Amino acid sequence: MRLELGTEVRCSDDVFGKLADVVIDPIEKRLTHLVAEPKDGDGGARLVPIELVTPAVDGESQGEITLACTVEEARALDPVHEFAYLRLGEALTTDPNWDVGIQDVLVQPYYEGSEISGFPTGYVGGTGTASVTYDRVPKGEVEIRRSSAVATADNHFLGKVDGFVVDEDHITHFVLEHGHLWGKREVTIPIGAVVRVENDEITLALTKAEVKALPSMRVHR
Repeated sequence: MRLELGTEVRCSDDVFGKLADVVIDPIEKRLTHLVAEPKDGDGGARLVPIELVTPAVDGESQGEITLACTVEEARALDPVHEFAYLRLGEALTTDPNWDVGIQDVLVQPYYEGSEISGFPTGYVGGTGTASVTYDRVPKGEVEIRRSSAVATADNHFLGKVDGFVVDEDHITHFVLEHGHLWGKREVTIPIGAVVRVENDEITLALTKAEVKALPSMRVHR
């Protein structure tokens, strides 16, 4: 079954939302969870165990992912997104059951009051602090999203992750999207060519030239 990031996620009674990210066991290259974003944004994304995914007919995704649960049951699953307000250099609090997946840091700007209308002279806003949004993933696992980078072992950027091909929970291939805006192409790469999977990044054993020599298809969106 091919899992394309951004694909519609449907429960047994209604559409839940879309596939935002996936969570992977980086040692076994096994898919453990999907990160499903509700269509209305209500309550935030949910961590969906791969066991809830219903296999597609004839191995085809057919444009959607189906879960063996209702929308209400999906909303009761573990939430993914968390928020923290930290001093610069301060680490996120560790948890014995969870690791930090993908995170985005927004550093608070420095303002002087004489330049900002409405603040008294001398006001300094947000110095030394940062807002952090991050995802919780099970201990020892990592998170990949559509914009996650794909690189060679010698650190050449190749493109971004677009999806995965799975046999039950085992990843057999991942889909690389590369090229420029009007000439994007996708390449399906065997998981055996992957040497490392980390949060937001996949590293290949292949060189840039070897990837370029693989069969590719033009992306039509």
